[in-house]
Amino acid sequence: MRPPNTTVAIISPALRQANNGNWQTAWRWSRFLRPAYAVSLAPEWPAADDQGTPPACMIALHARRSADSIARFAQSYPGRARVVVLTGTDLYRDIRTDASARRSLDLATHLVVLQEEGLAELAPLHRAKCRVIYQSAPALKAGAPNRRSFDVIMVGHMRAEKDPLTPMRALELLPDDSRVRLIHIGDALQNEYLQAAQALLARAWPGTTRYLWHAGLPHGETRQRIRRARAMVLSSVMEGGANVIIEAVTAGVPVLASRIPGNVGMLGPDYDGYFPTGDSGQLAGLFERVSRDPALLSRLRQQCARRAPLFAPARERAQVIKLVADAMHNPKAPR
Repeated sequence: MRPPNTTVAIISPALRQANNGNWQTAWRWSRFLRPAYAVSLAPEWPAADDQGTPPACMIALHARRSADSIARFAQSYPGRARVVVLTGTDLYRDIRTDASARRSLDLATHLVVLQEEGLAELAPLHRAKCRVIYQSAPALKAGAPNRRSFDVIMVGHMRAEKDPLTPMRALELLPDDSRVRLIHIGDALQNEYLQAAQALLARAWPGTTRYLWHAGLPHGETRQRIRRARAMVLSSVMEGGANVIIEAVTAGVPVLASRIPGNVGMLGPDYDGYFPTGDSGQLAGLFERVSRDPALLSRLRQQCARRAPLFAPARERAQVIKLVADAMHNPKAPR
């Protein structure tokens, strides 16, 4: 039997139907905590149907989008723990420009960033109550790749922060004899991305189809497609700590990533698979090099393998459990 007052409320504005990285984080953390705690998972606090014991600890994803829930909880229970997990848009946009996001940092008793470069975005007062917790994914054995093409997979709903147009434009810059094929998984959240995807699907490529688009797929099926790819491309202009990097690395698939702090914090500063953010010409060149140079592809794979221990489920689970235990033991209200 659980001791009294060990309830945890996880607040995630993105729930299952969003099928995005924030939802995956919230769902995974709820599974880690449920053996020891009574855990609720909702888009806001209090939930409309919440009739239970007020939580001893709140974990809120997204400083801006969860700002109202964080403020209500702090006002109702000022002596209880408030953990705020900072997303990419929090770190690299909202805490610079949005008063409610900055207020969430002040109200939090504990802060979490999902990769080591995230700490650099925080003021010393906030950095002092922050810790790094890398996300995780179970390891998968790499699958048998397509022999006729060099498949690069892109996973993520199409929106401005993910910059899906850069890989699409890179495809059009490849030479006629290129073996690169882009497999794209994710919904088009704006009309310009829908039109771009449809234009690529309709294009007559020399010799073969270079672009395949699957709108949102179930998470398990997406992981199976990742492990059968030769590489993954992540072209985002901001990331807090991309789940898809972890899912590629733990399946032995190297990542071609935009050089932004959130990606450097995941893959390390000396990684050889970066390209300049938004530069479709440089990305096209990287596509060609990795598809034609087995030594480069092998080096990227080895570099990713060295980062893989950071993304082990047992490590994340232990750190999440310790986070909640520490927060409940020492729920200091901010000064």
